Amino acid sequence: MVDVFLQKRSDGNAAKRLFKRLLRIHQNEPRKIVTDRLRGYGVAHRDLISDAIRDTSQYANNRCKLSHEPTRVRERGMRRFKSMEQAQRFLGAYAAVYNLFNLGRHLVSAKSYRYFRLHAFATWEKVVAI
Repeated sequence: MVDVFLQKRSDGNAAKRLFKRLLRIHQNEPRKIVTDRLRGYGVAHRDLISDAIRDTSQYANNRCKLSHEPTRVRERGMRRFKSMEQAQRFLGAYAAVYNLFNLGRHLVSAKSYRYFRLHAFATWEKVVAI
């Protein structure tokens, strides 16, 4: 599932707000969190979820960074979003569509993949009323 939250600042208080929001949404404390080496994340980790393991190794965050790639492409095309609200609206809509069509092809057989793909397109047609 793709969760993207935008904030204007990247200090300790912003990191605490982010962690609180994530804890509220997922409703349980994680065993492990993957972040970059931003110092604010260390503050939030220490204060809010010190029992969880914090992984800041070099390539651990690649999966998270790649999930933001469509946002970066859109941002380059627009030369940045005009406002935080516009970016959040785009990301909310994009996440719903991405989760519908991202089927994990390598995890299922070809027959199951075709079935899931047909089901995803049928759902999409119903949602957009084609």
